[in-house]
Amino acid sequence: MASFKDLTTKAYPNWCDGCGDFGIWNSLKMALIQLGYEPHETLIVSGIGCSGKVPYWVKTYGYNGLHGRPVPVATGAKFANHKLNVFVIGGDGDGYSEGGNHFVHGARRNADFCYIVHNNMVYGLTTGQAAPTSHHGFVTKSTPHGVIELEINPIALAIASGATFVARGFAGDMKHLTQLIVEGAKHKGFAIIDVLQPCVTFNHVNTYEFYAGRVYKLEESGYSPEDKIAAFAKSYEWDGKIPIGIFYREKSISLIAFITFL
Repeated sequence: MASFKDLTTKAYPNWCDGCGDFGIWNSLKMALIQLGYEPHETLIVSGIGCSGKVPYWVKTYGYNGLHGRPVPVATGAKFANHKLNVFVIGGDGDGYSEGGNHFVHGARRNADFCYIVHNNMVYGLTTGQAAPTSHHGFVTKSTPHGVIELEINPIALAIASGATFVARGFAGDMKHLTQLIVEGAKHKGFAIIDVLQPCVTFNHVNTYEFYAGRVYKLEESGYSPEDKIAAFAKSYEWDGKIPIGIFYREKSISLIAFITFL
C-alpha cells in the first residue's frame, strides 16, 4: 500500500502561501492512501491553471493537457485501460468555461473517473480576471464595474447533464474533502467534486473566513442524496448557508464499465 512518502515528489508546489490548492493536494494524496491505490495504477490528468500542476506534485502517472481539455484525455485513458484509477484535476475556468462542452458531455457519457474542480471563482494563474463562477457584481481587473452576467452553478449543471455522483467540498476541511474524494473514486461513473478553494491573492471575498462561517455538511442535516429533484433544488442554496457533501448519487453502471463487459 502506498504511503504519503511514496506519493511525494522531489519538487514542491509553488502556489501562493495559504492557497486552497494545498488543501486539495493533500486531500487527494490522503484519499489515494485510504483507497489503497498504488502510484503505478493511478493516472492524474489536468488542464491549465494553478491547479494544472497537480500531476507534477503527486507521484503517480500524470498528464498535463490543454486548457479545458482534461476530460476527453481522461475518457480516452479509461477506455484504453479500464483498470486504471483515473482522476481529473481542473479549475473553474478550465472546466466550466474553456472546457464547459467537455464537462457536459463527460457527465452525459457517465465516464468512469473522479473529476476534482478547484473552484476559486477567479482566474488565479492569469492574475485575477473574472471566471464563469464569479458572482454577479464581483469586481476584478477585467470587470472593474462588477461582473454583469449571472454565475454558472456547477452543481446544478452537473446534475442536469447526467452526472451520477455530484458533490461539493471545502479546501479548508481536508478530512471531509478526503472522504468525498474516496467516495467519488469508488463510484462507477462520472463523479464530480466541486471544491470551494480560496484564492488568497486575487479573491478577497470568498475567503476561508467567508466559507467557515457558512458551510454545513449535508450528511449531518438528514439530507439524502438519492432524489435528483431535491438535489437540484439544494444546489441553489447559497445565501447565508452553503451546503457541502454529496448532493446526488445514482446507482448506475458507467458506459466504460459496460463496454468492458461486451
